[in-house]
Amino acid sequence: MFSEPFVVTIEVVPPDGPDPAKVLATLESLAELPFYGFSVATNPVAKPRMSAMALCALIQRGVKKPAILHLTTRDHNRLSLQAELWGARALGIHTVMVASGDFVASKDRGSTTTVRDVDVYRLVRMAREAGLKTGVVFDSHPETNGLAKAVDHLQKKVDAGAQFAVTQPVYDEPAADEITRATRNIGIPVIMGILPLRTPRHAEFLHTRVAGIVVPEALRQRMHHTANPVAEGTANAREMIAAARKRFSGACIMPPFDHYEVMVDIL
Repeated sequence: MFSEPFVVTIEVVPPDGPDPAKVLATLESLAELPFYGFSVATNPVAKPRMSAMALCALIQRGVKKPAILHLTTRDHNRLSLQAELWGARALGIHTVMVASGDFVASKDRGSTTTVRDVDVYRLVRMAREAGLKTGVVFDSHPETNGLAKAVDHLQKKVDAGAQFAVTQPVYDEPAADEITRATRNIGIPVIMGILPLRTPRHAEFLHTRVAGIVVPEALRQRMHHTANPVAEGTANAREMIAAARKRFSGACIMPPFDHYEVMVDIL
Protein backbone atom coordinates (compact mmCIF):
# COMPACT_ATOMS: atom_id res chain seq x y z
CA MET A 1 0.00 0.00 0.00
CA PHE A 2 2.74 2.46 1.05
CA SER A 3 6.45 2.13 0.29
CA GLU A 4 7.52 1.80 3.94
CA PRO A 5 6.93 -1.35 6.04
CA PHE A 6 5.67 0.94 8.83
CA VAL A 7 4.16 4.21 7.60
CA VAL A 8 3.97 7.34 9.75
CA THR A 9 1.76 10.25 8.75
CA ILE A 10 1.11 13.62 10.40
CA GLU A 11 -2.43 14.98 10.37
CA VAL A 12 -2.80 18.61 9.32
CA VAL A 13 -5.72 20.95 9.98
CA PRO A 14 -5.92 23.63 7.26
CA PRO A 15 -5.99 27.30 8.34
CA ASP A 16 -9.27 29.10 8.96
CA GLY A 17 -8.58 31.64 6.26
CA PRO A 18 -7.00 32.07 2.82
CA ASP A 19 -3.32 32.37 3.81
CA PRO A 20 -1.39 29.05 3.89
CA ALA A 21 2.06 30.61 4.48
CA LYS A 22 2.32 29.92 8.22
CA VAL A 23 1.21 26.30 8.09
CA LEU A 24 3.38 25.57 5.04
CA ALA A 25 6.44 27.04 6.76
CA THR A 26 5.72 24.93 9.84
CA LEU A 27 5.30 21.75 7.81
CA GLU A 28 8.46 22.46 5.85
CA SER A 29 10.36 22.65 9.17
CA LEU A 30 9.27 19.04 9.84
CA ALA A 31 10.16 17.66 6.42
CA GLU A 32 13.45 16.04 7.49
CA LEU A 33 11.82 14.00 10.26
CA PRO A 34 11.26 10.26 9.59
CA PHE A 35 7.68 10.13 8.32
CA TYR A 36 5.88 9.38 5.06
CA GLY A 37 3.67 12.38 4.52
CA PHE A 38 0.77 14.54 5.67
CA SER A 39 -2.89 13.62 6.12
CA VAL A 40 -5.00 16.74 5.52
CA ALA A 41 -8.32 17.07 7.35
CA THR A 42 -11.37 18.62 5.71
CA ASN A 43 -13.48 21.01 7.80
CA PRO A 44 -12.88 19.16 11.11
CA VAL A 45 -15.62 19.45 13.74
CA ALA A 46 -17.78 20.82 10.91
CA LYS A 47 -16.16 24.26 10.96
CA PRO A 48 -15.00 25.99 7.75
CA ARG A 49 -11.32 25.67 6.86
CA MET A 50 -9.26 26.22 3.74
CA SER A 51 -9.90 23.61 1.04
CA ALA A 52 -8.11 20.42 2.01
CA MET A 53 -7.42 19.65 -1.65
CA ALA A 54 -5.84 23.08 -2.20
CA LEU A 55 -3.61 22.57 0.84
CA CYS A 56 -2.67 19.04 -0.30
CA ALA A 57 -1.52 20.45 -3.64
CA LEU A 58 0.44 23.25 -1.95
CA ILE A 59 2.11 20.76 0.44
CA GLN A 60 3.17 18.44 -2.37
CA ARG A 61 4.49 21.32 -4.42
CA GLY A 62 6.20 23.26 -1.61
CA VAL A 63 7.09 20.77 1.12
CA LYS A 64 7.81 17.90 -1.29
CA LYS A 65 5.99 15.31 0.82
CA PRO A 66 2.94 13.21 -0.15
CA ALA A 67 -0.41 14.56 1.05
CA ILE A 68 -3.49 12.44 1.74
CA LEU A 69 -6.80 14.19 1.05
CA HIS A 70 -9.70 13.74 3.48
CA LEU A 71 -13.09 13.82 1.77
CA THR A 72 -16.48 13.59 3.48
CA THR A 73 -20.02 12.80 2.42
CA ARG A 74 -21.15 15.63 4.72
CA ASP A 75 -19.83 18.51 2.62
CA HIS A 76 -20.51 17.61 -1.02
CA ASN A 77 -23.31 16.35 -3.23
CA ARG A 78 -22.63 13.49 -5.63
CA LEU A 79 -21.57 15.78 -8.48
CA SER A 80 -19.12 17.66 -6.30
CA LEU A 81 -17.64 14.46 -4.85
CA GLN A 82 -16.93 13.16 -8.34
CA ALA A 83 -15.39 16.49 -9.30
CA GLU A 84 -13.18 16.47 -6.18
CA LEU A 85 -11.91 12.95 -6.89
CA TRP A 86 -11.03 13.72 -10.50
CA GLY A 87 -9.52 17.03 -9.44
CA ALA A 88 -7.33 15.27 -6.90
CA ARG A 89 -5.98 12.95 -9.59
CA ALA A 90 -5.29 15.92 -11.88
CA LEU A 91 -3.31 17.65 -9.11
CA GLY A 92 -1.13 14.60 -8.42
CA ILE A 93 -2.85 13.59 -5.18
CA HIS A 94 -2.79 9.80 -5.11
CA THR A 95 -4.45 8.90 -1.79
CA VAL A 96 -7.78 9.86 -0.22
CA MET A 97 -9.29 9.19 3.21
CA VAL A 98 -13.07 9.00 2.97
CA ALA A 99 -15.42 9.50 5.90
CA SER A 100 -18.91 10.62 6.78
CA GLY A 101 -17.54 13.72 8.55
CA ASP A 102 -18.16 15.18 12.00
CA PHE A 103 -21.72 16.13 12.86
CA VAL A 104 -22.73 19.77 12.48
CA ALA A 105 -23.31 21.32 15.91
CA SER A 106 -26.97 21.93 16.69
CA LYS A 107 -26.42 25.70 16.96
CA ASP A 108 -25.04 25.76 13.38
CA ARG A 109 -27.75 23.69 11.71
CA GLY A 110 -29.81 26.71 10.78
CA SER A 111 -27.03 27.93 8.49
CA THR A 112 -25.09 24.74 7.65
CA THR A 113 -26.61 21.82 5.75
CA THR A 114 -25.38 18.25 5.91
CA VAL A 115 -25.50 16.81 2.37
CA ARG A 116 -24.83 13.04 2.29
CA ASP A 117 -26.04 12.36 -1.26
CA VAL A 118 -24.06 9.12 -1.01
CA ASP A 119 -22.99 6.96 1.91
CA VAL A 120 -19.40 6.23 2.80
CA TYR A 121 -19.44 2.86 1.00
CA ARG A 122 -20.42 4.49 -2.27
CA LEU A 123 -17.75 7.15 -1.78
CA VAL A 124 -15.15 4.41 -1.30
CA ARG A 125 -16.23 2.86 -4.60
CA MET A 126 -16.14 6.25 -6.33
CA ALA A 127 -12.62 6.90 -5.07
CA ARG A 128 -11.39 3.53 -6.26
CA GLU A 129 -13.06 4.03 -9.65
CA ALA A 130 -11.22 7.36 -9.89
CA GLY A 131 -7.93 5.50 -9.47
CA LEU A 132 -7.11 6.74 -5.96
CA LYS A 133 -5.65 4.76 -3.08
CA THR A 134 -8.50 4.78 -0.60
CA GLY A 135 -8.47 4.72 3.19
CA VAL A 136 -11.24 4.83 5.77
CA VAL A 137 -11.70 5.62 9.44
CA PHE A 138 -12.03 2.85 12.03
CA ASP A 139 -13.91 3.97 15.14
CA SER A 140 -14.04 1.10 17.61
CA HIS A 141 -16.55 2.94 19.86
CA PRO A 142 -14.72 1.95 23.06
CA GLU A 143 -16.98 4.15 25.18
CA THR A 144 -19.99 1.97 24.27
CA ASN A 145 -18.30 -1.43 23.87
CA GLY A 146 -19.16 -1.23 20.20
CA LEU A 147 -16.10 -3.00 18.80
CA ALA A 148 -17.90 -5.92 17.15
CA LYS A 149 -20.32 -3.62 15.34
CA ALA A 150 -17.42 -1.37 14.31
CA VAL A 151 -15.57 -4.33 12.77
CA ASP A 152 -18.68 -5.25 10.76
CA HIS A 153 -18.86 -1.64 9.56
CA LEU A 154 -15.17 -1.76 8.58
CA GLN A 155 -15.66 -5.05 6.72
CA LYS A 156 -18.38 -3.40 4.61
CA LYS A 157 -15.94 -0.60 3.77
CA VAL A 158 -13.35 -3.21 2.76
CA ASP A 159 -15.94 -4.98 0.63
CA ALA A 160 -16.59 -1.63 -1.07
CA GLY A 161 -12.88 -1.31 -1.87
CA ALA A 162 -11.15 0.33 1.12
CA GLN A 163 -7.40 -0.35 1.07
CA PHE A 164 -6.33 0.80 4.55
CA ALA A 165 -7.90 2.07 7.77
CA VAL A 166 -6.88 4.61 10.41
CA THR A 167 -8.12 4.14 13.98
CA GLN A 168 -9.33 6.76 16.38
CA PRO A 169 -6.62 7.76 18.91
CA VAL A 170 -5.39 4.92 21.14
CA TYR A 171 -3.79 5.58 24.52
CA ASP A 172 -2.65 2.25 25.98
CA GLU A 173 -1.47 -1.21 24.97
CA PRO A 174 -4.60 -3.11 26.11
CA ALA A 175 -6.72 -1.00 23.73
CA ALA A 176 -4.17 -1.55 20.95
CA ASP A 177 -4.26 -5.30 21.60
CA GLU A 178 -8.07 -5.36 21.49
CA ILE A 179 -8.17 -3.60 18.12
CA THR A 180 -5.42 -5.84 16.75
CA ARG A 181 -7.32 -9.00 17.68
CA ALA A 182 -10.61 -7.66 16.33
CA THR A 183 -9.17 -6.60 12.95
CA ARG A 184 -6.79 -9.55 12.47
CA ASN A 185 -8.81 -11.04 9.61
CA ILE A 186 -9.97 -7.81 8.01
CA GLY A 187 -7.43 -8.07 5.19
CA ILE A 188 -6.13 -4.48 4.92
CA PRO A 189 -3.37 -2.51 6.72
CA VAL A 190 -4.56 -0.78 9.90
CA ILE A 191 -2.85 2.43 11.01
CA MET A 192 -3.12 3.51 14.64
CA GLY A 193 -4.24 7.04 15.48
CA ILE A 194 -2.16 8.91 18.06
CA LEU A 195 -3.33 12.22 19.53
CA PRO A 196 -0.77 13.65 21.99
CA LEU A 197 -2.26 15.08 25.16
CA ARG A 198 -1.51 18.67 26.22
CA THR A 199 -3.07 19.21 29.65
CA PRO A 200 -5.15 17.35 32.25
CA ARG A 201 -8.17 19.27 30.97
CA HIS A 202 -7.44 18.12 27.41
CA ALA A 203 -7.29 14.50 28.58
CA GLU A 204 -10.56 14.79 30.51
CA PHE A 205 -12.33 16.53 27.62
CA LEU A 206 -11.33 13.83 25.13
CA HIS A 207 -12.38 11.09 27.54
CA THR A 208 -15.76 12.54 28.49
CA ARG A 209 -16.84 14.60 25.47
CA VAL A 210 -15.39 13.08 22.29
CA ALA A 211 -17.06 9.98 20.86
CA GLY A 212 -14.69 7.16 19.99
CA ILE A 213 -11.92 8.15 22.43
CA VAL A 214 -11.14 6.65 25.82
CA VAL A 215 -8.23 8.04 27.83
CA PRO A 216 -7.46 5.44 30.53
CA GLU A 217 -7.77 6.47 34.16
CA ALA A 218 -4.08 5.75 34.81
CA LEU A 219 -3.01 8.11 32.03
CA ARG A 220 -5.43 10.82 33.14
CA GLN A 221 -3.93 10.57 36.63
CA ARG A 222 -0.43 10.86 35.14
CA MET A 223 -1.51 14.04 33.39
CA HIS A 224 -2.96 15.47 36.62
CA HIS A 225 0.06 14.69 38.78
CA THR A 226 2.97 15.56 36.50
CA ALA A 227 4.78 18.90 36.68
CA ASN A 228 5.02 18.94 32.87
CA PRO A 229 1.80 17.72 31.20
CA VAL A 230 3.05 18.44 27.67
CA ALA A 231 6.12 16.23 28.25
CA GLU A 232 3.88 13.52 29.75
CA GLY A 233 1.57 13.60 26.74
CA THR A 234 4.54 13.46 24.40
CA ALA A 235 5.97 10.50 26.32
CA ASN A 236 2.66 8.66 25.95
CA ALA A 237 2.67 9.37 22.21
CA ARG A 238 6.15 7.82 21.94
CA GLU A 239 4.92 4.81 23.91
CA MET A 240 2.03 4.45 21.48
CA ILE A 241 4.32 4.58 18.44
CA ALA A 242 6.36 1.77 19.98
CA ALA A 243 3.15 -0.17 20.60
CA ALA A 244 1.97 0.47 17.04
CA ARG A 245 5.22 -0.84 15.55
CA LYS A 246 4.54 -4.22 17.17
CA ARG A 247 0.90 -4.44 16.11
CA PHE A 248 -0.08 -2.17 13.24
CA SER A 249 1.04 -1.13 9.77
CA GLY A 250 1.64 2.47 10.75
CA ALA A 251 0.74 5.44 12.91
CA CYS A 252 -1.12 8.66 12.14
CA ILE A 253 -0.04 11.35 14.61
CA MET A 254 -2.48 14.20 15.18
CA PRO A 255 -0.70 17.23 16.69
CA PRO A 256 -3.23 18.98 18.96
CA PHE A 257 -4.18 22.63 18.46
CA ASP A 258 -1.56 23.16 15.72
CA HIS A 259 1.30 22.28 18.09
CA TYR A 260 3.38 20.69 15.36
CA GLU A 261 6.55 21.31 17.37
CA VAL A 262 5.78 18.19 19.45
CA MET A 263 6.58 16.10 16.38
CA VAL A 264 10.29 16.69 16.91
CA ASP A 265 10.21 15.03 20.35
CA ILE A 266 7.76 12.32 19.25
CA LEU A 267 9.67 11.23 16.14
